[in-house]
Amino acid sequence: MLFIALSLGVIYLVHPDFFSQTRLGRFAFLDPFNEANLDASYQLRNGYYAIADGGIFGKGFGNSVQKLGFLPESHTDFISAVISEELGIMGILVTLSLILFFIWKAFHIALRSQSAFDTSICIGFATWIAVQTFLNLGGVSGMIPLTGVPLPFISFGGTSIITLSCGVGFLISAERQITLTERRNTHANQQ
Repeated sequence: MLFIALSLGVIYLVHPDFFSQTRLGRFAFLDPFNEANLDASYQLRNGYYAIADGGIFGKGFGNSVQKLGFLPESHTDFISAVISEELGIMGILVTLSLILFFIWKAFHIALRSQSAFDTSICIGFATWIAVQTFLNLGGVSGMIPLTGVPLPFISFGGTSIITLSCGVGFLISAERQITLTERRNTHANQQ
């Protein structure tokens, strides 16, 4: 603890603008309803309102109020809050289940693959999806600072969709190689 306090003191002496209001605003997620943090935590608070309004089963598909202007850029980072408002916690659980199934399938392909390259690609892609999902949901729930990471396959964003599509292409290629290898082995065993 003394080391942390001493380090912060040295940083302040060497670089006094390090603790500017903009940088300290990044910690608004710790107490978003504090009077001093109202501007910095606007999006997080409205995300909380969306999640709370959804309840267990939600307000119905397309009936989100927060996405109509209260939650800025709701189609990108905070799409999970809108899903929660429209489809409820059950909708979020279904969405998370689908993402977890995708991650499990990628690891399953990696374990079955005979190629070290394909195994590395599949494990890397599954880890990427898992970390990106954690960062998005952690930011929306207020567990970690907002990072601007989209929810894989769901958030709007051209670059995100293109890179995820490339990763899915590698997974499909690895699965195809496994299938071709199994067919060759089956055909060789029959002869």
